[in-house]
Amino acid sequence: MAKKEKKQQVVEQTVPAGYVPTLKKTYKEEIVPALVKQFGYTTVMQCPKLVKITINEGVGEATNDKKFVEDAAAELSLIAGQKAVVTLSRKDISNFHLRKKMPIGVMVTLRSVKMYEFLERLIRVSLPRIRDFNGVSEKLDGNGNYTLGIKEQIIFPEIDMDKNPKVHGMEITFVTTAKSDEEAYALLKAFGLPFKKHNN
Repeated sequence: MAKKEKKQQVVEQTVPAGYVPTLKKTYKEEIVPALVKQFGYTTVMQCPKLVKITINEGVGEATNDKKFVEDAAAELSLIAGQKAVVTLSRKDISNFHLRKKMPIGVMVTLRSVKMYEFLERLIRVSLPRIRDFNGVSEKLDGNGNYTLGIKEQIIFPEIDMDKNPKVHGMEITFVTTAKSDEEAYALLKAFGLPFKKHNN
């Protein structure tokens, strides 16, 4: 029991009092004024903001191997800096040998400090590690949110391939208060998300 608690403490790191993430400062000092000017907001309260980041990982192999979902949860916890939870199937699907409430994936929802810290690591460290990287897709969901598909979790430096050689993907969703995709795009681009350049 003590070992489990110690492991969770490593993942759930405490935040020093008064600590403000770099990207949160950047948002308040640079991004908000720029968006107010770009979209002609009458007050800074109209400026869109990033509310949360959710990371989802499907683990189909978990239907045959429970250890796989445990390893995936531990791995995602390391990447996110917060304990991941296991997601369960909602119904029986015989074709996939899936029964209701069987583990089918892992996920984590990041807000506040951990959200900003993950975003900074993603933009400055992880995405540049993708081979032949030329930017991320510009397609948003029509409601001011954006989902980024990652093909290989090994782009995150927290992952030790010698310990877990399985390669799998994940989806990272950025949820904003933007009323349009145009505003959400401007917000995420200002944070430094490297969208692909337009070919004119």
